[in-house]
Amino acid sequence: MVQRAEPRAPVVWPMRVGTVPQLASAFQPRPGLREQIDQAHTGHTTVVLAGGGGVGKSQMTVACAHQALAAGTELVVWVNAAETEQVITGYARAAHRVQAPGAVGQDAETDAQAFLDWLAATCRSWLLVLDDLTDLDSIAPWWPPPSPARGGRVLATTRRRDALLSGGGRAIVEVDAYTPDEAITYLSQRFIGADMAHLLDEQAQDLVRELGYLPLALAHAAAYMINEAVSCARYLPLLTDRQVHLERLLPRQADSEGYGRHIVAALLLALDAAQRVDPVGLAAPALRLAAHLDPAGHPDELWADAAVTGYLTAHRALPTTPPATAPAAAEPTEVTAEQAQAAVQLLHRYGLITCEARGGSRAVRLHALTARAAREGTPAPEIPAVVQAVADGLASLWPEADHTNPDLCAVLRANTDTLAAHAGDLLWQPDGHWVLYRAGLSLVNTGLYAAALTHWHRLATDSERLLGDEHPDTLTAAANLALCYSVAGRATEAISLRERVLADSERLLGDEHPDTLTARHGLAHSYMVAGRFTEAITLLEQVLAGRERLLGDEHPRTLSARAHLAHCYAAAERATEAITLLERVAADSERLLGEHPLTLAAGESLALSYSLAGRLTETITLLERVLAGRERLLGDEHPETLTARHSLAHSYSLAGRHTEEIPLLERVLADSERLLGDEHPLTLTARHSLAHSYSLAGRHTEEIPLLERVLADSERLLGDEHPDTLTARKILTHSYSLAGRHTEEISLLERVLADSERLLGDEHPDTLTARKILALSYGAVERTPEAIPLLERVAADYERLLGDEHPDTLIVWEGLALSYSLAGRLTEAITLQERVAADYERLLGDEHPDTLTARANLAFSYSLAGRLTEAITLQERVAADYERLLGDEHPDTMMAVDTLHEWRRAQKPRWWLFIKTWFGRR
Repeated sequence: MVQRAEPRAPVVWPMRVGTVPQLASAFQPRPGLREQIDQAHTGHTTVVLAGGGGVGKSQMTVACAHQALAAGTELVVWVNAAETEQVITGYARAAHRVQAPGAVGQDAETDAQAFLDWLAATCRSWLLVLDDLTDLDSIAPWWPPPSPARGGRVLATTRRRDALLSGGGRAIVEVDAYTPDEAITYLSQRFIGADMAHLLDEQAQDLVRELGYLPLALAHAAAYMINEAVSCARYLPLLTDRQVHLERLLPRQADSEGYGRHIVAALLLALDAAQRVDPVGLAAPALRLAAHLDPAGHPDELWADAAVTGYLTAHRALPTTPPATAPAAAEPTEVTAEQAQAAVQLLHRYGLITCEARGGSRAVRLHALTARAAREGTPAPEIPAVVQAVADGLASLWPEADHTNPDLCAVLRANTDTLAAHAGDLLWQPDGHWVLYRAGLSLVNTGLYAAALTHWHRLATDSERLLGDEHPDTLTAAANLALCYSVAGRATEAISLRERVLADSERLLGDEHPDTLTARHGLAHSYMVAGRFTEAITLLEQVLAGRERLLGDEHPRTLSARAHLAHCYAAAERATEAITLLERVAADSERLLGEHPLTLAAGESLALSYSLAGRLTETITLLERVLAGRERLLGDEHPETLTARHSLAHSYSLAGRHTEEIPLLERVLADSERLLGDEHPLTLTARHSLAHSYSLAGRHTEEIPLLERVLADSERLLGDEHPDTLTARKILTHSYSLAGRHTEEISLLERVLADSERLLGDEHPDTLTARKILALSYGAVERTPEAIPLLERVAADYERLLGDEHPDTLIVWEGLALSYSLAGRLTEAITLQERVAADYERLLGDEHPDTLTARANLAFSYSLAGRLTEAITLQERVAADYERLLGDEHPDTMMAVDTLHEWRRAQKPRWWLFIKTWFGRR
């Protein structure tokens, strides 16, 4: 049962959406910069703070946000804009909070657009912060609109300086380092806040100059001096000595981002100090590990992993003479998880990283510049060990099934990408590291197929380059790339690649190696997707024979191979063989495994085969049992449970049980969107199924928006020419037709026809059907000059390819005849209609509905030609047949009788209404 949505609570103003960070210690208000920002806002809704890393852009934005809150601004929204997806999510969250019209929670992009529309219309005061803009192309559609009442402001920060920033009426304010006075004031306030004002001495001016007045470098330096009780005069020689040493480490020509050696020097001084604090010797290796991860954050649990603690143990730098604060030890001992996490807290205390207990999967973060400096300071011989430890740690955190923790999996994918970018070829020594492959599988499991294709293409290329084209890892990467090609509708490339993988596997591993059998199964799947069922069945029969021989008849993988062969039989319309095989699989699975996921999968497959054979009662009974078993075994929200629920809803539809079907599909769609995401394949399928059910129920108002979204999703995710996209386009044209939206219908039909001609050829059945439907649609809206030549072409093609007596040929002839009538070409119309009526009588019988309709059309043409006696005689027969077969009150009977009365009174009949109805039905 679908529960009624709870009424929304009233909106309470003022409101804050998102987490506005706290101001940093000793924040500098920078009045000159603030004046520039305020002046820019007087003429522009949007102001962009642009500048290099570490110059204080975000902190100035934090200050503006807090000032807006204090001043009573009614809405303050803070969005992390490093990724466009985060912007959309932030907007969607804000849309719900302000109860923006159109934000119903089903689609983040729709809700985000609703929020932008709300900003454009509201008279309330608001401030929207977009912090750390990175992808300027993707963010283009999501720039907030100008504020109508000048009550709204946008403040964005970015390191980019592209021309794109200045478009759309946006103002750019360049942010540079502190002024000398601001830098001195910052140090003074930090020292006073720590009750260590004496650290600021006569060398302070020279020190801030050496640090380049860079806020981030000053923060590192201040943290060091406070923790170590070191004055400016004592810190300065340490800094300058360190810089001399760093000439070789960070040459000036490598300083492309402009943060200079200042941050590196300050960073390494802070590290020197942290290295001497308990847990002694762990700060440096811990920071080197963190520097190879995503600056946006990684899970705190990583530091408890054995690979990470093992690396810290091996690279711990214990002093030869331990300080008094460190416990004495005869030799280094193994670093524990508690010590590793203590090292993270130590780095946090020294301002080198940020660790937040409530940060979730991104609990540990560090500034990108800090990470860069730490990586560049890592000794070259140590880098392979760092990369290996990070990779092993990430791989160990991955859950067995992605759906159980999608947020964690997304973070792990981001961290794997970051590591791969820094590691270069180190992740391929000696073989491809599993974390690369696990990240690719996660993309596929999550339904992110475009990203998965890019990922697997890169892995396949790297593996072939580094390991050779015959290495098992290369074959595995190629097989996964082929899977992505199949999903993307690139069947030719998928088959070519899988044929190569199978040939290599057979040659290198032998015919019956497990990997060879897997490759053979993969090629069979690609053949099946491409409709090459004979070849697919041959391969699957070989796979099954191999599994039976190697593993035995009752091994789970043998049962699985038998089920896959049955699926292919079903796809090839060999339902009897499919059912026989699946009944065996289901019985064997239940006997050997009990209530096991494989048993339930076999039951679902058998039920669907019953459905193909028209055995709906057995189908529904079995699917209800499968669904109950999955709910019990896997839980309500497991993807396989959602799939079973969807299958059951489809069976209800086939059985005409729409009252039960629609609520079930609504639940599947809502669960899929919430648990798997808007773009997961199951979500897209559920959305399409629900739209179809709405159509059958006559709920076109609800159906069409869903179908439009399905089409938009397919175009975006699969491409304009993917088979699923073409199918979605065709289905939407039909719905437009049923809703009477003929302009949109014809526009889309013209595109469908052009696509079919280009992709399938002029005489492909789908092309002929598209041409026929477009021609009949032209007829339905009186575009007769366009309908006639198209119908003549379709009629000739059908007559040649399908024969004179095929039902589609007769329908096209009938449509062409009516179009001739509308064009005044009555002699041609009558000749054709007499032929069609005779053919229907001979082929379908005197009382078939199509025969009656053909007679009625002929009577109309007689009347238009002035042959009223013949028209009335024929119409009397039509009306009598309709009354006898359909009843007095059927719409066709009533129209036939009314027309007959009008002719008898020598009045012009409502012939156009009848013809329009005919075209619409066809």
